[in-house]
Amino acid sequence: MGCCTGRCSLICLCALQLLSALERQIFDFLGFQWAPILGNFLHIIVVILGLFGTIQYRPRYIVVYTVWTALWVTWNVFIICFYLEVGGLSKDTDLMTFNISVHRSWWREHGPGCVRRVLPPSAHGMMDDYTYVSVTGCIVDFQYLEVIHSAVQILLSLVGFVYACYVISIFMEEEDTYSCDLHIFKHLFIWRLIVE
Repeated sequence: MGCCTGRCSLICLCALQLLSALERQIFDFLGFQWAPILGNFLHIIVVILGLFGTIQYRPRYIVVYTVWTALWVTWNVFIICFYLEVGGLSKDTDLMTFNISVHRSWWREHGPGCVRRVLPPSAHGMMDDYTYVSVTGCIVDFQYLEVIHSAVQILLSLVGFVYACYVISIFMEEEDTYSCDLHIFKHLFIWRLIVE
């Protein structure tokens, strides 16, 4: 196969997905976002599996990758709905941390242009509570940065889904051609033995 085939494109796309997932994983770790951390970890494992399947001509691994990309798109649509507060979801809940802590997105306080100030707590509050952190001057609000990250993941996954389906069909055609050639060769060999 040449270098500009669907297989080569899928390999490059998987590598790009790995880089973007690792970047996202780092920022989710910084924000203690446990649900996205778990999702990113599974995504990295399955993308590596898809990459291995593409390199080693293993269509079953690519099928797993294809099914996962559909689930990954669904997860990222949920993330977008969560941060845009669609359908009763609220970005101020502890859903992404499994209600373990009050941490929020790392981008909330460290986005581009953000100035972070710690305000003195009121008499009823706790010192560790994030409500006492004031963030001003952000160029882009944190929820839009999270939406952009999810949109990039959706775009890469949709393109990966298309290329994976194409590569699977190519591998199946080659496998069918190979088994058909083997079948014909076997019959010719038996025919030759009978004739002689």
